[in-house]
Amino acid sequence: MVDLHSAAPLAARSRPRRAEDLVGQSKIWAPGTALWKLVHSDSFHALLFWGPPGTGKTSMARLIASLVHRDMTELSAVEAGVKDIREVIRRSREGLELGAKSEILFLDEIHRLSKSQQDCLLPSVEAGHIKLIGATSENPSFSVNNALLSRSLVMAFQKLPSQDLTDLVSRIAQEQGCILSQELANTIARSADGDGRSALNLLEAVLGCRDGRKELELEEVKDTLQLIARHYDKGGDFHYEIISAFIKSIRASDPDAALYYLARMIKGGEDPNFIARRLVIAASEDIGNAHPTALVVAQGALAAVKEIGMPEARIILAQATTYLAASPKSNRSYLAIGEALAAVEATGDLPIPLHLRNAPTRFMKEQGYGTSYIYAHDDQKGAARMSNVPESLKGKVFYRPQAQGSEKAILDYLKQLRPERYES
Repeated sequence: MVDLHSAAPLAARSRPRRAEDLVGQSKIWAPGTALWKLVHSDSFHALLFWGPPGTGKTSMARLIASLVHRDMTELSAVEAGVKDIREVIRRSREGLELGAKSEILFLDEIHRLSKSQQDCLLPSVEAGHIKLIGATSENPSFSVNNALLSRSLVMAFQKLPSQDLTDLVSRIAQEQGCILSQELANTIARSADGDGRSALNLLEAVLGCRDGRKELELEEVKDTLQLIARHYDKGGDFHYEIISAFIKSIRASDPDAALYYLARMIKGGEDPNFIARRLVIAASEDIGNAHPTALVVAQGALAAVKEIGMPEARIILAQATTYLAASPKSNRSYLAIGEALAAVEATGDLPIPLHLRNAPTRFMKEQGYGTSYIYAHDDQKGAARMSNVPESLKGKVFYRPQAQGSEKAILDYLKQLRPERYES
């Protein structure tokens, strides 16, 4: 008979079996945390695990089932439907009637269920016929029914810290009869970018090429590791090279190059929400007030991508990409906040000018609060003559709009109000 466990990938064989073996999530899973207490007292009803792939959501669900001694059915919302969910609920309810414990239903990719499909879970969660654990890589505020969300405890899983991944691959390699050099373990951890499953998949490939060696150095498997990780790896260096080329093409106003790198990411399986979020950043960092509508388009694209999903989301991403690439560019807002933060860092908490302070009491008025304040709607030019920063920063300019796109109109307006500051 074939041992199915031994035939499974290393990542599956290496799942934690004890509560203390789960790595990288100490903020939510450690003695004394809310989740630890709820699980060890078996007093939870519905849990939502939200976080990137390979951070331990499925492993956590299996650990919980083991700790509370309950049967657990695992379903993927990619394949399962309402019929499958109702079958689990029926079986659990019948078990309850016979004196057994209710089952745990683990729904992976729960955000793939429509809001109406999620509704079928509500009565059973409410009545305690099942205990629900849902896992999602999408923000549950957008992807999970509000009624279900209000009945669930949401746990945010983080990418696994690099040191935890280094320790993990070193330990698993040792269990497989091989010692990794520190450099090799670090390289595997960096390539995995917080994804434990990716780290163990890379480790398994490296171990498969060791030719009986008991110790492995990076140089000995460097070619193999590069060959594995060089294809589009959402957790490796190539991931960052592609997104960097994408953003720099937008910054250079080259829509064709930007579309090419967008296509590379789509074909490589990149998370469309990640791409959309980077477009929102680019709209402010690289376009800014030269074309303020770019931020509106990018934010709309992010919302639409979350709502629509692939494959249609590619069209939305393409529209936003070409719009941003074809927009006039300005990084003046980005530079301005950097200078302002540097000033705060250098000068500390300087006192707010008295004329800008509210004076709700007579004592505060007597102290000069609000004195000499000029209401801009009554006297715009007078208000422009006020200095609104602490005395030591008087005349300091952080924001320097450029004479391009919509930002030129902003520059002209500020020149009219404060020529001494913006004419030079």
